[in-house]
Amino acid sequence: MRRALDSFYALTTLLAACCFVAVALLVLYQLGGQLFPYVPRSADEFAGYCMGASAFLGLADALRSGDHIRVTLVADRLAPRAKCAMQWLALSIGSALALWSAWYMLRMAWDSWRMNELSSGLIALPMWLPQGAMAWGAVAFALALLELFPLLAAGADLPGPGDAEEFSADR
Repeated sequence: MRRALDSFYALTTLLAACCFVAVALLVLYQLGGQLFPYVPRSADEFAGYCMGASAFLGLADALRSGDHIRVTLVADRLAPRAKCAMQWLALSIGSALALWSAWYMLRMAWDSWRMNELSSGLIALPMWLPQGAMAWGAVAFALALLELFPLLAAGADLPGPGDAEEFSADR
């Protein structure tokens, strides 16, 4: 199971990187329209879809490598039991919100596919494609958050900045 999840996260991270590169290429394509005699149609629309996809697809990897911003100003000043309770509360609320977001995005992509919804730009793109990529990233993020519960139950802290090596060694 661990290997399957790691492969899922690796694929999600690879797709995020590909979408980010696509954003750069689309911006360069659009800038080329200023220098050469062509009109870059729908480049900004596709760049926006790729940016949204890369942001959501990268959430799980950022969490697993400890790159999400964590404000520990209050938690570091609490007694160990209060800090533990605060971490449980934060993880529970975060997981609930991530699960809700993943469910909503999956439903939105499914509805777009079912109704054959197309983008309103010059190039009619099926909307379930960018929505599906965002949903995939939301599901990966929710799974990554849910994986933190056993770590927290074992007494470990939630991953924070600089914990990438330590966090991946625990797995």
